[in-house]
Amino acid sequence: MKYTVLIMILMGLVMSISATIYDIEVKSIDGEMMELSEYKGKVILIVNTASKCGFTEQYDGLARLYKQYKDDGLVVLGFPANNFLGQEPGTDEEIQKFCTEKFDVTFPMFSKIDVKGKNIHPLYQYLTSKESGHDFGGKITWNFNKFLISRDGKVINRFGTKVSPIDDKVLEEIEKALK
Repeated sequence: MKYTVLIMILMGLVMSISATIYDIEVKSIDGEMMELSEYKGKVILIVNTASKCGFTEQYDGLARLYKQYKDDGLVVLGFPANNFLGQEPGTDEEIQKFCTEKFDVTFPMFSKIDVKGKNIHPLYQYLTSKESGHDFGGKITWNFNKFLISRDGKVINRFGTKVSPIDDKVLEEIEKALK
């Protein structure tokens, strides 16, 4: 019995290490279930967002970034989260309306999720886990953390909250990934 449990634990660990971002299922802000494999071959910038945060203005930069590079293969994916001081209290419908009307967001937005804690979404479990096979793990510390994913689904960079999505460093990494 003891060995069976150990083998099951090890198999689970191996499965979590070998899983890719494309194996993860998410719900769009419109309520449609989908797999991230729909973005295979694209460079992806994943961002945990919030509508009532001091960094909410980053939606503007994210929207401009998406419009500038989408034809080259970049997609920005916004994941609203209410994990930091209640800064995303709205419903999916309210969040979508806010993003569209205030920031002209046209990039894909998803249903509100947890990016930390006991109910962490599998996407953020993958992104923040040191066992996921990339060097950019670690807890999400605030809204607007940004993960850059290569065309083959690997996490290739991470930018903190204070780094604007249109910062030269971010643009340089995106352009490099798009080549």
